[in-house]
Amino acid sequence: MSIYDYSVKNRNGEDVSMADFKGKVLIVVNTATGCGFTPQYEGLEKLYKEYHEKGLEILDFPCNQFGSQAPGTDEEIHHFCTLKYNATFDQFSKIDVNGENAHPLYTCLKEAVQEDIVEGLKNKMAMAAIEKISTTAKEPKDIKWNFTKFLVDREGNVVARYSPTFKPEDMEEEIKKLI
Repeated sequence: MSIYDYSVKNRNGEDVSMADFKGKVLIVVNTATGCGFTPQYEGLEKLYKEYHEKGLEILDFPCNQFGSQAPGTDEEIHHFCTLKYNATFDQFSKIDVNGENAHPLYTCLKEAVQEDIVEGLKNKMAMAAIEKISTTAKEPKDIKWNFTKFLVDREGNVVARYSPTFKPEDMEEEIKKLI
């Protein structure tokens, strides 16, 4: 199945077809407001401001599966992100990304690209530590932690999966190729 075959809920609980994003370059990311990686919202917003007019969309899916670091309602999470990080990209309703209640979109994304891109020894060591504490990552293809980023081309193909330690701004060259 294609990512365009799925629907997601926006933060107001309304269904949104992923087909609405056909022809766009996407960053699909599971986020948390209380995580050490939360400052990545700054890099995501910078990319969004730079490339949105050229066809980039960022789809933010809060997830509370990793250390319970996304507490609060969808509206509270949205308030936090807009006030603290001036996030203007789309935020969706909180979801699960692993396990029996994993959203089908994430099941599709994980099937398409099963391994994270992790660069540098420091980041590889950090990811090894994260994998040890991640209680919901049971399968090798499972999401290991908050801020795993999928890059999707204009045809809906998942072209890369970046680890939580991979900074959004370091995705810029790949984004430029797809734009």
